[in-house]
Amino acid sequence: MTTTVPNTTTLKPTTTPLQTKPPMPPRPRQATATTTATDSGWFRLIDAVKEAGQYPTRGEAESITRIVLSALGGQVVGEERVALAQALPREAAVVVASQIPATRRLTAAAFVDSVATRIEGATPATARWDVSSVLSVLPPLLGEDLTNRLLSELPPGYALLFGRADLIPPQ
Repeated sequence: MTTTVPNTTTLKPTTTPLQTKPPMPPRPRQATATTTATDSGWFRLIDAVKEAGQYPTRGEAESITRIVLSALGGQVVGEERVALAQALPREAAVVVASQIPATRRLTAAAFVDSVATRIEGATPATARWDVSSVLSVLPPLLGEDLTNRLLSELPPGYALLFGRADLIPPQ
C-alpha cells in the first residue's frame, strides 16, 4: 500500500496586504427554506428601504441597508445595542452585531461621511440620502421607546437621519 504525500517544498508562503478600507458588512446568506421563512422581516425591511430611497432594485437597497446598518452597529453600544439587535429582523441583527463598537462615537455628519467611504462613487449628499433611507424606516420596527433611547445615546444630529424633525431632549 502506498500513500501519496504532497510535496511541501514547492509551496510558497503568501502574504496578504493590510486593508485600509473600513470592514464591509457581512455578505448575504444563501436562501434556504428556513432562512426564507425566518427572514421575511428582512425582506420587508429591504422593500421599505427600496421605497424610501427610491432605489431601482432590491439588490441596491439591500447593499445600502447592509452598509448603513453595519456603520450603525459600530456606533450603538450597551443595552441599546442589544435591544436594537433584538428589535430588528434576524439578518439585520447579524449585520449590526457583527461590528465592533467604536471607542469614539461619530457626529451625525462624520457618520454620513464614513458611510460615503463605503459606497462606491458616493458623495456626502448621496450618502446622506442613503443613510436617511435606511434609518428613517427603522422607528416603526424599533418602537418609540427604543428609538428615543437610541437617539438620546447618539451624538446630536442623528434625529434627522432617523426621520425626526426634533431632537429628543436629554432625560
